[in-house]
Amino acid sequence: MFKKKIWPILKTAVLPIVIIGVIVFFFTAVSNFDEGRGAEGRDQLETSIRRACAACYATEGIYPPTLDYLVEHYGILIDESNYNVFYEVFSENLMPDITVIEIQQ
Repeated sequence: MFKKKIWPILKTAVLPIVIIGVIVFFFTAVSNFDEGRGAEGRDQLETSIRRACAACYATEGIYPPTLDYLVEHYGILIDESNYNVFYEVFSENLMPDITVIEIQQ
């Protein structure tokens, strides 16, 4: 008798809460996935620039003077709508300071 009276009440109260919980969990997971993907892209771009700098130093004996030089001669592709790249050269024989920052949209 207890099951017959309480179950319909629990079903109508608990089912919407469970559905809302699943929806919130889904959107949180998708949001976290997008954030992780952006961070991975930033790290990948920074690694590519560092490797191109090392390749330039190995072949030409100097580090690239500008970021545009890397883009032109070593095929680095920078998505300027998603990333800001700061490239500071100190000397021809020192690795430049490379910082990649993701643009928040």
